Amino acid sequence: MGLLLAVAMGVAVYGVFHGIRLYRADARLPGDLAVALEVGATRTTAVGSGIDRLGMRWAPAVLGMMGPKRVDALRRRLDMAGNPGGITVDRFAARRAVYGILGAFAALGMIARGQPVIAVVALTFGLVWPDVIIRAHVRRRKADIERTLPDFLDVLAVVVSAGLGFRQALERVADKYTGPWSDELRITLRQMDMGVSRREAFDQLRRRNASEQVSMFVTALQQGEELGAPIVDTLIQIANDMRRTDAQNARRTAAQAVPKTTLVVTMVMLPATMILIVLSFYYGSGVDFGSVLSG
Repeated sequence: MGLLLAVAMGVAVYGVFHGIRLYRADARLPGDLAVALEVGATRTTAVGSGIDRLGMRWAPAVLGMMGPKRVDALRRRLDMAGNPGGITVDRFAARRAVYGILGAFAALGMIARGQPVIAVVALTFGLVWPDVIIRAHVRRRKADIERTLPDFLDVLAVVVSAGLGFRQALERVADKYTGPWSDELRITLRQMDMGVSRREAFDQLRRRNASEQVSMFVTALQQGEELGAPIVDTLIQIANDMRRTDAQNARRTAAQAVPKTTLVVTMVMLPATMILIVLSFYYGSGVDFGSVLSG
């Protein structure tokens, strides 16, 4: 009897290990996901890497359900976000699969406990959380670029006026900056080194960034090149226009904040102040309203 039990346990252990080996052999990584897991291991957290490995098996299925148009739109959003943590399209699909499955399990648990509202919230969270992260990175990156661009153009104009060509000046100034705008310029310079024309490289720079100031910079640069305008004057004019646009946006934001502040004061602070005044009169009067009402 003991021998049969030992044999059965041995067969069970062998079956488990053999099943794991087959599972891992069948789970072939998509191309850019394999590169992301190898190269991007130092650019992501341990939790993110674990989530990628859990969801890599379902990444092709998620991309198939999304369709080519949505995948192209996703790829553009990832470019605008700067591929945070080395994320790729397949890596994003893997994370969406894992979060979606976790959200579905959490929703089923909440439904079993009779909490359908929390179940809907959990399922929605699992489905949209990867998109929320990417959109937050897009907004943050856009704000960083627009804050850096005017000062960058001033420095670039000074370097060009010192006698360097535009290509060499662009590379020199880009090396002195850090952040998303410097990364975008390095990508553009690398494309130009690989044979892409300057106009096409800057067109791709504009497509990678959903920023009006970047579009303004590229458009003015290309128009100045076509019309033969001095590059230094063009750069200074662009920087001045960007600062003027920033000032207008700041005034517009301040004007929009006034109604919001008034609404907060009216809905929150004013009732709270009235309650505080009434309670102060009540406790300061010393009148026993209970005896008055009973009398």
